[in-house]
Amino acid sequence: MQEQNDVQFSITQESGRRAPENGRVGSIYSDPSDLKMSKVRTKDIEFAEDGQDVREDDYKKKQVFKGATLFWLAYQSTGVIYGDIGTSPLYVYSSTFTSEPNKTDLLGVLSLIIWSITLIVTVKYVLIVLCADDQGEGGTFAMYSLLARFSNISEQDPKMKHTIKLERYMSTDIKPSNRYVRNFLERSSVARVLLKVLSVLGVSLILADGVLTPAQSVLGAIQGLKVVKEDISNGTIIGVSCAILVCLFLVQPFGIHRVGSVWAPIVVLWLIFNMTFGIYNLVKHDYTVFKAFSPWFAGHYLVRNKKDGWISLGGILLAFTGVEALFADLGAFSKKAIQISWLCLAYPCLLLAYIGQAAYLADDPSAYSNPFFQTVPPGMFYPSLVLSILAAIVASQAMITSSFQLLSQVMNMSYFPQIKMIYTSDKFHGQVYIPMANWLLMVGTVIVTAVYNNTTRLGHAYGVCVILVTFITTNIVAIVAIVVWRLNWVLVVAIWLPFIALDGVFLSAALTKVPDGAWFTLLLAILLATFFILWRYGKENQWRSEAKDRPRLHRFVTKGTDGKHKLSDAFGGGELTTIKGLGIFFDKAGEMVPTVYQEFLRKFEAQQEVHVFLHLRALSKPHVSEEDRYAVSRTTLVNCYRLTIRHGYNDRVISADLGEIVYTELRRAIMTFRSLPALSASESDGVASSSAVSASSDAVQSDTNSVSKLSFAIPNDASVERRIHKLDSAYKKQVVYIVGKEQLRLLAEKNNVFKRFVLYIFIWLRENTRAKISQMEVPIEKLVEVGFVKDM
Repeated sequence: MQEQNDVQFSITQESGRRAPENGRVGSIYSDPSDLKMSKVRTKDIEFAEDGQDVREDDYKKKQVFKGATLFWLAYQSTGVIYGDIGTSPLYVYSSTFTSEPNKTDLLGVLSLIIWSITLIVTVKYVLIVLCADDQGEGGTFAMYSLLARFSNISEQDPKMKHTIKLERYMSTDIKPSNRYVRNFLERSSVARVLLKVLSVLGVSLILADGVLTPAQSVLGAIQGLKVVKEDISNGTIIGVSCAILVCLFLVQPFGIHRVGSVWAPIVVLWLIFNMTFGIYNLVKHDYTVFKAFSPWFAGHYLVRNKKDGWISLGGILLAFTGVEALFADLGAFSKKAIQISWLCLAYPCLLLAYIGQAAYLADDPSAYSNPFFQTVPPGMFYPSLVLSILAAIVASQAMITSSFQLLSQVMNMSYFPQIKMIYTSDKFHGQVYIPMANWLLMVGTVIVTAVYNNTTRLGHAYGVCVILVTFITTNIVAIVAIVVWRLNWVLVVAIWLPFIALDGVFLSAALTKVPDGAWFTLLLAILLATFFILWRYGKENQWRSEAKDRPRLHRFVTKGTDGKHKLSDAFGGGELTTIKGLGIFFDKAGEMVPTVYQEFLRKFEAQQEVHVFLHLRALSKPHVSEEDRYAVSRTTLVNCYRLTIRHGYNDRVISADLGEIVYTELRRAIMTFRSLPALSASESDGVASSSAVSASSDAVQSDTNSVSKLSFAIPNDASVERRIHKLDSAYKKQVVYIVGKEQLRLLAEKNNVFKRFVLYIFIWLRENTRAKISQMEVPIEKLVEVGFVKDM
């Protein structure tokens, strides 16, 4: 029996789950204890060629924590997330009132603070928005990614399609009204662009706030020393603030779990201090401020003060600055951990802090200018001063962590060049550190601190980004509720309206700060959003260009009448000569004919004795076990294989012994054929009998671990011997690694002036940010780089 007549089988052992929509032709999913074999008939043989070997474990999954681990995460999240929102009692009343408040106004402002924290933070974010995660990731961009998995609103990155599970509902599984909204998003280019821009702007606003928040919090903390020593010079304050900021960023490489564990005691103690001081002031002063729990006082305050009351909302919104970190930092912790830490600690402590300060101000309105320190119990001034400075410094951590989390999402969705990203924990998979972002943030915050040089000027720029992000979040989560959660649109609108109205009122008041300094963060956010969208636009054009002229293997390489391999007539029809050795072609996409292989054959009309299409598939977990790491499949071309190496973010894959690993895995896969009986002539034509399949199952059962993840053709014993001999011979002669270097070229006749300008910027950025071949850890003397051009 000739090798080209080998029959293709897919051998799979699975856990009884339904096959994903985008793969697994011929796989059988049944009882976990069964090992099933299913025939891939001749018409489906391109499945092996296309390389679409997708497993359920390839998809990113949300981590679920329970017991002690969950409470430990909740403790860590306190040190990272609540530093910003937790230090708001230092300045909310002083930022809201411009003169001594009367009792009525005091109750009105307290009522607005209570209900703002309750509705915006507790109800909207903690109970609703945290549920709109994308496999454990949070932020506006995570919601956009979630929508992209449940509707056709975005192009997929070819490199990521094997790790992103599309879950678009069938038309029969979604209500007509919900289906109408989904169809509108899919068909309307304006709606898709608007949704993309809003999502990217939400991320950009938080990143811009990440430059401002550390400067504001640290500068404010050091200025607090003037309470003790009034003659401290401004230069000293700025110098000390910058030094602390540098130290703060220097500790980030230790990882979120370590930094969070160190900061958590400070924040926990700070929140408990605030709660204790609040209870003390309620007992010692006017406890009737509890009346502010009635929303009537909030409404009466706004009606009575009219424009002045509306403008004062810009100070009241400082009570929930940092709320965006609850959702943005979700990937570093978990929904339950954040809910526990907020509902059981931060929320009651902050409410009692504001209520206690109001109780004191009811008796002594003159204390409004410095409410925290004026309301400290006797003998606690210096401990509270030290703790407030430490807490204000730690407050920066929330936005720093958010910046890392969101930037990792942006990179994964191809809105930003791939830069070095370090996963800092094997246990908590979502915790990341990005060195370049860390140092850029450090430089940015130091410059902002030196330029603005006081918290009053910074305060004008503070808060606008926060409320704008919450406004965007409210709108996107409503779409998620309709398209993903499939809730009745009437219920969604009924919940959406009061929240969007509340956000709108606060946003309108905050926008009055734009001329006084908020323009800086808005401008920075717009610049960032423009860069993200430009990069994504360039990548989408690149993908379309790369998708052209991607033939299947049997249509690219054929056999001539003399039995020798040659290029198909569509690609020149040249006869292929044989080069000694084993050729390893790096396959970026993991499907179809790798472009580097196609270009190599077209240029040299030659190929190695044995060649492998090597695809590296990065999974969102720290390690992949040896038995799950390698998957080998045979193609229609003799001595041509596909090898997919699945690896975790802490696995070292490309190394000097990569060739040996590839050889070993290929040999093991081919040797596995020995356990399978030879097929009859009729079976070798592509119609295997059921008895042959059944007999094969028993033979394979003895080597489940090594076979269950492989998909290849089943030859007879003679074919196995020839394959082993050819592989051994090729490996002994030489191993060559072939990588591609793609150059993008703009076609003037196919692009208008504006498009050419945008794509020129993208190409320039791409050329200056792409990974260099020298960074590969394979022996340089065995490395071959094949250059080619793709037209855009």
